[in-house]
Amino acid sequence: MTTTVVSRDRLDRGRNLDPRVIFAFLAIYLLWGTTFFAIRIAVHEIPPLFAAGVRMFLAGVILLAFMGMRGAARPTRLEWRNLALMGSLMFVIDYGALFWAERYIPSGIAAVLSATVPLMTIAFEIFVFRLQPFRWGLIAAVLLGFAGVGILLLPDPRQSLPVIPCVAILLGTAAWCLGTVLSRRLVLPASRPVAAGGSMMIGGAVLLILSALLGELHPWPHASARAMFALAYLILFGSVLAFTAYVWLLGRMPASTVASYAYVNPVVAVALGYFAAGEPLTAHVVAGAALVLVSVYLILRKGRRPTRA
Repeated sequence: MTTTVVSRDRLDRGRNLDPRVIFAFLAIYLLWGTTFFAIRIAVHEIPPLFAAGVRMFLAGVILLAFMGMRGAARPTRLEWRNLALMGSLMFVIDYGALFWAERYIPSGIAAVLSATVPLMTIAFEIFVFRLQPFRWGLIAAVLLGFAGVGILLLPDPRQSLPVIPCVAILLGTAAWCLGTVLSRRLVLPASRPVAAGGSMMIGGAVLLILSALLGELHPWPHASARAMFALAYLILFGSVLAFTAYVWLLGRMPASTVASYAYVNPVVAVALGYFAAGEPLTAHVVAGAALVLVSVYLILRKGRRPTRA
C-alpha cells in the first residue's frame, strides 16, 4: 500500500510539474553550454577583452535596470566596493582569460577546464579558508578531477593543445572560485540579480578599459554579422536570460538540483564543438572530460554545492 501511495504521489508531481521549470532548466543547460562555442566565434574577429567587456557591461546594465524598475534597492557604498572586488576576480580575471584562451583552444576543451569550478572551490574552502572539514571523500573527488585535467593536457598526435591558454583558463577559474568563497563573507545586496548585475557591470567596465589600454581598439575592429550575432547571443541569452532562469530556479528547486548544470554544460559544449565546428574528439578529450565530470558529480553530491552563474 505504501509503495502504491508513493508511486502515485510521484506521478502526480510529474504531471503537475510547472512548464516554467522545464524551460528554466533548458536555459541553464543549453544556453550556458552553448556560450563557449559563441565565445569562440566572437573572439576570432572581435578582440577578446573588448568582447568580454561588452558582454559583461551590457548584461550588467540590463539586469540592474530591470531590477531597478522592479523596485530593488540600490547597493550601498560598502556594497559597491565589495561588488568591485567580486567583479575583478569573477569577471575581469576569469572571463578575460577565458575569452583570450578561446582564440587558441577548442570551445569544448575550454568548457571542460571551466568545469573545474567545484573542484577549486572545495579546495579553497578546505585548505585556505577552513570553511569545510577535511574529508577524504571530497579530497579524492578533487584529485580525480585534476587527474582528468592532466589527461587533457597530455601530448596527443591528433590535437596539439597550447599549454599557456589552458593554464590561463585554470587560473581564471581559480579567481572565480576565490570570489565565490569571499562572497560569503562580504556585505552584498540582498537581491542576487542586483549583486550579479553590479559586479558584471563593474567587471565589464574594467575589461573595456584594459582593452583600450592594451591597444585592442587600434585599429577599430571590424566584425562580420556572424561575430556580432555571437556577441549579442552571449549578452542576451548567455548572461541575461540564462542567469534570470538560474536565479528563478534557486528560489524554487533544491540547490543540488540546480547545480547539475555544472556537469551538463561541458557535455553540450563538447558535442556542439564536435558537430558544428569539427573540433577533434580524441581519446584524451573523452577520458579527461569523463574524469572531470565524474569528479564534479561526486563533489556536488558530497559537499556544499558551489555554483557558477
